[in-house]
Amino acid sequence: MAKLTFNAENCTGCRACELACSFHCEGLFSPSKSRIRVVRIDEEGIDVPVGCEHCDNAVCILVCPVKAIIEDKSTGAIILNPDLCIGCKQCLAVCPFGAIHYDEQKKLFYKCDLCKGEPECVKWCETKAILYYDDLDDLLRGKRSKRAERGARALSEARISGSR
Repeated sequence: MAKLTFNAENCTGCRACELACSFHCEGLFSPSKSRIRVVRIDEEGIDVPVGCEHCDNAVCILVCPVKAIIEDKSTGAIILNPDLCIGCKQCLAVCPFGAIHYDEQKKLFYKCDLCKGEPECVKWCETKAILYYDDLDDLLRGKRSKRAERGARALSEARISGSR
């Protein structure tokens, strides 16, 4: 199963991900049409990329009364079919990431579909604030590697400060 991950520490707020997404999905550069959003938190001075996490056991699937939201088994993407959607907004209410959007002009709901397994936002994110893992084992290896690096750094710092 694939996974899209977001790392606020790496995000510079350039919004290239929003532009790439909106152009790929809508054919125009319009961040308001993007499936991913960069949220600016002024108090903290940070930008946070936010989008669909394509959850395991996604609650949006569970609450949809007409089965307009399904999991694509080949990509792991949680897909919303606008032709089946009746606009009840139950998915909006339960999504913890605010990843389901409404297009006023087209009168339909939309969300990230992982660009059929090749997310444009990831391709255009130079700082690696957004990453895509085809294989969850790769994601877990990456997390273990980061933990090991932090542990090695802490140990090295402890040795240096202990030798003073």
